[in-house]
Amino acid sequence: MPVMTGKQALLALLKQEGVKVLFGNPGTTELALMDALAGETELRYVLGLQEATVMGMADGYAQASGQLAFCNLHVAPGLGNAMGMLYDAAKAGAPMLVTAGQQDQTFSLTEPLLWGDIVEMARPLVKWAVEVHRVEDLPRIVRRAAKVALAPPMGPVFIGLPGDVLNASADLDLGASTRVAPGLRGDAQAIAQAASMLARADRPVIIAGDAVAQGAALDQLAALAEQLGAPVYDETVPSRCNFPTTRPLYRGSLPRLAHPVRSILSQHDLVLSVGADLFTMSLPANVEAMPEGMPLIHIHTDPWELGKNFAATVAILGEPRTTLPDLSDALARAMTAGQRDHARARGDSVRSEGFAELAQLKAKAKEMEGASPVQPLALLAAIGDMLPDDAVVIDETISSGAGLRRLIRSEDAQSFYGLRGGGIGWGLPAAVGVKLALPNRPVIALIGDGSSMYSIQALWTAAHEKLSMVFVIFNNSSYRILKQRTNAMKSLAAQTDTYVGMDLTNPRIDFIGLATSLGLAAHKASTVGEVRELLPRALASGGPVLIDVEMDRNYKPV
Repeated sequence: MPVMTGKQALLALLKQEGVKVLFGNPGTTELALMDALAGETELRYVLGLQEATVMGMADGYAQASGQLAFCNLHVAPGLGNAMGMLYDAAKAGAPMLVTAGQQDQTFSLTEPLLWGDIVEMARPLVKWAVEVHRVEDLPRIVRRAAKVALAPPMGPVFIGLPGDVLNASADLDLGASTRVAPGLRGDAQAIAQAASMLARADRPVIIAGDAVAQGAALDQLAALAEQLGAPVYDETVPSRCNFPTTRPLYRGSLPRLAHPVRSILSQHDLVLSVGADLFTMSLPANVEAMPEGMPLIHIHTDPWELGKNFAATVAILGEPRTTLPDLSDALARAMTAGQRDHARARGDSVRSEGFAELAQLKAKAKEMEGASPVQPLALLAAIGDMLPDDAVVIDETISSGAGLRRLIRSEDAQSFYGLRGGGIGWGLPAAVGVKLALPNRPVIALIGDGSSMYSIQALWTAAHEKLSMVFVIFNNSSYRILKQRTNAMKSLAAQTDTYVGMDLTNPRIDFIGLATSLGLAAHKASTVGEVRELLPRALASGGPVLIDVEMDRNYKPV
């Protein structure tokens, strides 16, 4: 076995586990690692200027690449800065190896500057958390961490790295990688029962979740939806494109409120949930989202999600990519000729409704196109018109995103990324990570102005790495979502039109000056027509570009 230092072993292990990019913000406890990188030619180190942006970039990279992403933070305060973005990564199931430097163990008992129990800090948000105490244990820990992060359901893991471990030397056996085969196939008896229920259903509906995109099962779900003639909704908070949005069976995302979800589901007599959670909501309600007695077939890679909130008539643990073809075959055997005819007629009706809904939405957007300040729906429709077929959209528009999933084309599992966890500030750095993972695809990030200021440092990394991508700031100079929800309370704020801590004015943020100072080309737009001129040029520019769009500030229902 070769004699090597911990820092040399760590880099060798990462390369063997398929890591190509390291995201980090270094400090004193990471100096050994940075020294080792000085002689490294295969690994790319991407610098973020604050730990939240580092975590967000690694999250976006992990989701877009499907590979293990490495994120290196600086001791307890650095991990603390990144915790909000780690929450988002955990909710999205991003396969990440998160590390934080730790003070030298020879004096950690004294609780030195920057020391903290980083394992306990990280533990609630990761699949596994551990600190390395001996250099001899480093290979086994890294191998185990990589295996756990990439095993379904995927998610982040955490390793604490004391400086003395990285500097220590030993005879090390680096071992080998383990990968848990992902193609878990659903139980045949349960699939047969589900097929029988689907064959008899008069008005089935499908809810698609992130496990579909994570397992690259869009084609399999689309085939089953066509076979059933059933409408397809995204789960309430999707982070991926889980169904091709141009298919007329697609209906967009379910709302994040129980009353409208219940209204939609009440039109159906059976729910088929594929890879979705049921349900992540924004606010409490006095009714359940699922109508009482509604038959539910639930397929997921995570047993925790099966029957979590609503009892499943049939619960199937399985990967959508391997399980859905079996369900389609069983359904074909279970359906009578009359049921097949009914499914075809039902599909024709659902498609006609889908075309009509989309046409109505586009007509409404067209009516708003001439308005200044810009209406969100009109801007989304215009962006949808201009995007290349292979574009990748990152969405953190928050209150401006209504209609986005219908108006902006998404055809494959890598074409859309959204804020799954809800911890804002994710979009800017995630877009940088996505672009690093998909360098040959056009990447456009649609970000609210309030969200962008949580992680604006990510723009510097985009410029530093010379990434060709576009950031569109939906600038309403406020936390508009908070105004909307406070106004809906119909209490003192609504009565006095006073919204404390929700305006980004006096002074307004100068996004043009800010982006320029961080190395980007930047332009301001006050009409949709100006966006139509700027966006194609930005996409073709070869570098990072920010477009600051002055949006309508209204927060009251119209």
